[in-house]
Amino acid sequence: MFFHCDCSEVLAAESVACLNKALCHLKDIWEEIGIPEEQRLERTNVVKNHIKGLLDMMIAEEENLRKRLTASIESCRKELNKVCLELQMPPFQEDRSNTMLQQEKDIRTCLEVMLKEKSQRMQALKALIEQDQDLCDILCSEPYSISASSVPSLEQLESLRQHIAALTAEKEQRHSKFVELKKKIILCMDDLDQLPETSFEKDIVCEDEEAFCLSKENIDSLKVLLHQLESKKAENERICASYREKIQELWDRLQISQEDRDAISENMTLSKKRNMEALQAEVNRLEELKLRNIKNVTMAIRDDIAVFWEKCFYSTEQRQAFVPYYDDNFNEDLLSLHDAEILQLKQHYEDHKELFEGVHKWEESWRLFLELERRATDPSRFTNRGGNLLKEEKQRSDLLKSLPKLEKKLKAQIDLWEQEQRREFLVQGQRFMQFVTEQWELHRLEKEREKQERQLKKNKQTEEDMLYGTAVRTPTKRRFLGSMTPCKARKLNATSSTSTGTSNSTMRSVFGGTVCHSPVSRPPISASKGNAVRTPVRGKPPNPGLAERNKENICHLNCGISGGLKTPSSPQRNFSINSVASTYSEFAVISFSFCNLKIVISTTQI
Repeated sequence: MFFHCDCSEVLAAESVACLNKALCHLKDIWEEIGIPEEQRLERTNVVKNHIKGLLDMMIAEEENLRKRLTASIESCRKELNKVCLELQMPPFQEDRSNTMLQQEKDIRTCLEVMLKEKSQRMQALKALIEQDQDLCDILCSEPYSISASSVPSLEQLESLRQHIAALTAEKEQRHSKFVELKKKIILCMDDLDQLPETSFEKDIVCEDEEAFCLSKENIDSLKVLLHQLESKKAENERICASYREKIQELWDRLQISQEDRDAISENMTLSKKRNMEALQAEVNRLEELKLRNIKNVTMAIRDDIAVFWEKCFYSTEQRQAFVPYYDDNFNEDLLSLHDAEILQLKQHYEDHKELFEGVHKWEESWRLFLELERRATDPSRFTNRGGNLLKEEKQRSDLLKSLPKLEKKLKAQIDLWEQEQRREFLVQGQRFMQFVTEQWELHRLEKEREKQERQLKKNKQTEEDMLYGTAVRTPTKRRFLGSMTPCKARKLNATSSTSTGTSNSTMRSVFGGTVCHSPVSRPPISASKGNAVRTPVRGKPPNPGLAERNKENICHLNCGISGGLKTPSSPQRNFSINSVASTYSEFAVISFSFCNLKIVISTTQI
């Protein structure tokens, strides 16, 4: 500061010195020239005025410069504040300590930056508005609400960009949906042999995909149109299917040749309009042919009716209720009644198909269960070698568990059906659960009857055994895969060679034989007095087979007593009854035989 002041004073002093030097120089020139004093004063006054005017002009110019700077600062400050307000930015903070030139420069520089930012935002806004307008024209939606003349904020620009991105995604989604619907519509029209009729249909099929307005209303209209076409196509397919079913039925009833059937094979698969017309013509032709073959057709329908009667479990009364079935006066009216009846039966079966299939399943399971129950009482089942016995037993156990569950499920379905239909669900003329209960009761009674028969047969056999001896057939045991080892064979041979006739007979029944004879027949009470045979109590003649076996046993016994019976504790005869008898019947027979043996030995000793 002081440095600037000193410089100014020096420059001022130099300016004064130069002015004084110039005036002195002018005075010398004037004196040398000889200009009078008055003129010299005038000339000096002119010099003074000239210098004063020059300085005044310079001062005025500098004053103008200061005013311009002040005006520029004010103008830039106002415009800067306005731009900051438009850009929604905080006002510029000035440094009041700077000179006017610096202030003007700072404000002008900031203003230029703000104006550039404003220009960029306006350009971005213009481009985004154009994109939004294009998308709105395609999607037929309202443009984004923003002023095109005001400067947008950064948040507004970002929101507009997001809106445009959403519209772009919506456009892509609608365009893909439009292409998909268009393809389906064209296919449906082709299947229906239908051409575009309305202007909207023509726009869909004929116009360029990019030119189509993808409005929400148009997309909805496309969906409605496609639904209508698909419904019409489905209706045509349903009609064609009914025609095909009718044609197939008439073919079978009229016994149409394969050559005639192949003539319309193409129409039996496709469902276009021309195919439907061809199928309808074939149905009309077959109907006319059916009228000319009423009897054969009626008999064929009766076969179908009988099949559905079986499927629907019709009772005899229900079958007899359809009187035309038994009418032999074949005419169109009778055929119509049969057609109506078969349609009613088919509809009845379809309406209750789940129930009928469940009942059929129960009947099949029940028949299998009864068969397995019958096999379980068959003695020959023990001779199987493929594990069938275990499989059948497991299957029977599974059926015992599954049948009640199936019956419970069917009962719930039938109860619901009876509530809805307000009538009873009959199977073969009676309620199903009543039928099931009767079947179980019949099965129980049959088992009781079989049990009683077995008991009576067993009692009768026991009585015969008590009177005439016994002939027991033991179950055949499964033989080993390999042959018997030599050591076991030698052991058995030694045993058989040292044992009595009684032990031989018993051992044969245990180890190899299938017939176990009684060791001795029952001796008569008068055995000690002679060899006379006592007549049976009930007068029944002795069984010849049992008598022969008794004679054989007595012979063996006598041989054993006379030749081989030395001591009761012989090692060869030391075996228990439990080791010989594998069943209770065998145990009873062997015990009874040993008692007879003791009696004979005691009698012989006496």
